[in-house]
Order: sequence, then structure tokens, then C-alpha cells
Amino acid sequence: MRYLSILGSTGSIGKNTLKIAKHLSDQFKVVALAAGSNVAVIEEQIREHQPEYVALNDPEAAKQLRAKFPRLKIGSGLEGLQEAAAYGKADIVVSAMVGTVGILPTIAAIKAKKQVALANKEVLISGGRLIIDLVKQLGVRMIPIDSEHSALFQCLEGNRTADVRRLIITASGGPFRNYPLEKLSQITVEEALGHPTWVMGPKITVDSSTLMNKGLEVIEAHLLFDMPLDQIEVVVHPQSIIHSLVEYQDGSMLAQLSVPNMITPIQYALTYPNRSPGLLAPFDFIKNSTLQFFTPDVQRFRCLELAFQAAKKGGTLPGYMNAANEVLVNRFLNREIGWLDIVSKLERLMEQHHARPVESFEHILDVDGEARQAAKGA
Repeated sequence: MRYLSILGSTGSIGKNTLKIAKHLSDQFKVVALAAGSNVAVIEEQIREHQPEYVALNDPEAAKQLRAKFPRLKIGSGLEGLQEAAAYGKADIVVSAMVGTVGILPTIAAIKAKKQVALANKEVLISGGRLIIDLVKQLGVRMIPIDSEHSALFQCLEGNRTADVRRLIITASGGPFRNYPLEKLSQITVEEALGHPTWVMGPKITVDSSTLMNKGLEVIEAHLLFDMPLDQIEVVVHPQSIIHSLVEYQDGSMLAQLSVPNMITPIQYALTYPNRSPGLLAPFDFIKNSTLQFFTPDVQRFRCLELAFQAAKKGGTLPGYMNAANEVLVNRFLNREIGWLDIVSKLERLMEQHHARPVESFEHILDVDGEARQAAKGA
């Protein structure tokens, strides 16, 4: 039996992780849950999964939860999230909180030498080499949950990275791949949230529409697999069946395929190095007989190019870009700015930022706060 702590249990990754824990109840037991402020959802999760410890980032929400479960140990704020991440009995910590709130809890899990199933982009985008070095120093196993990085992880397994010619990350292209250029300035929130193949949270869905999510995935792949940026490419694949590919020096290519669903990569991260019966029906090749590939339009989707620039410059720039983008996306979702404003404002902010080496975990949060403040007034 392996014991799970799930950071971000009320989000889509967290909910799917709980589905898998229930499906494989002979292998996994949930011992800790952590979330932001959604009392109603976490209350249902507590009743169904009976965790030993729960934390909510919002102190008022935690207070409400304590009134409902007086015998359950319930933490609050950043301290509570970190306690959930380092919970003694947990073997595997699923890091799925959205935003920088997930950075310090994930670091707490790494320092506690837990196996980390990573879905929080900010951890690597903002933490960079500091996180990678800490993982290596402590001998912690970190397995990616994002479908693209899970695919690369699986395709690299058992092979030498020195034999790799290219990592190829696939992108659906989002809802605006063929959208008339003259109408980009009129894109609505509802249109940006209408992803053609994936069901995700609003922030990640908007990032998919601008292709910023692919840019962030490139930076993550660069760090996770220690691969030079000029050996990482993005290819648009609208069907989202091939999640990523590895091309080797001899011309061989390995790809990981499945229907677009997060169940498979989450389950692989939990059961690794083994594979257990899944929740999805067998793949229908006849129904999915057409696979297409296109070059991403970096003029239409400038965020992808900005992410490559940030990765090349390094230091504090990727974390600054990520935090500023998060604020701008939220402003778009709140109908304060237009869809095109996300990239135009982000580009100006990045030009103004003086990139410097990341010196400490505290420095990461300082840069994050600086970016958020600048993006609010941009």
C-alpha cells in the first residue's frame, strides 16, 4: 500500500487523482489533502476518502471546515499546505496546486524526501535549477504529470539522453489555430475557454489558446530532461493523440499515444515503474485514423516565442514571465483586457525586467511578487 498526499485536491488534476486512488484502492490510500478555499468540494472528498490531515490555504475556509469535522486535524495557510506536503505517512505527494502558492509546499515535499508527482508548472518555471539541484542532491524521484512531459519521460525511459536528437512536444493549437487574423482582437472569454480537445481549468485553458502553455512546457522539458533548447521543438497536432515524441540519433522515433485525458499520465506517475489496469476504454484506431501535424504560427501566437526567449536568457526571467502572464490571464478572464493584450503587455513587461541569477527560494517569491505588481498596472 502506498500513501498519497494531494496538493490541489479540488482542482481537475486532484479530482482525477482521487478517481485513480478509488479505482486502485488496493494500492493507494489518501492520507492528506490540501486545497485553496473550496469547502464544499473538499468536504465531499473528506467523507469519501477519510484522510488523516487536511489543509486549506484560506484561514476562514479552514475555520468553516473545522466546525464540520472537529476531530480531523485541519491546517491553514502556507504552513498548513507545507505540513500536508511533508506529511509523515505520505509516500507520494501530488503537486497540483495552480500558481506560486504551490512552490513552497512542493519544496517541503522534496526536503522531506517524498516522491513527487509534479503538475504545478510554477515549481520548475520559477525555481529552475535550484529545484533540479535540490532534487538531485536529496535523491528524490520527481515524475511529471503533464501529458507532454509524461510522454517524454516514458519515451526516454531506458535510453541514453546522449542518443537523443530532438524532443518534440505536441500542441493542439487551441481554438484559434485557424481563426481569421483580423478577428483576434475580438476574441471573447467564452471563445478562449472553448478548448477543442482538453477539459482544464480556466487559466490553463487560456494559456492553451495563446500557446503560452507550450512555451512553459518547453522550459520544463529543458530543465526536467537536461536537454538543450535547440533540441526541443513544438509541433501542432490538433487531434492530441500523440502527446510528445523523442527522436533518436539513428532516426528512430518513440511516441506515447492515448486519448486526450489526464487519467493516464496521473496513473503512470503514481504506479511507476509499474503499470496497472486503467479507467479508459481500449483505443479505437479506426475512429482516430487521421493524425495531422503543422508548424506553430509564432506570429499569431507570440507567447510561444516569448517563452523561448525567456528560457534562453534564463535567471529570473522565466519566473517573472510566468507570474506576469498569470495576472494578465486573470485580467482577461475578468474582462479587464483583451486577448491580444495578454501578449502585448507581457512582451513590454519582459523587456523592462532586468534578468538576474536566481539566488534562493525567497528570491523566487520576491521576483514573483514584483512581476504580479507590474502586471496589475500594465
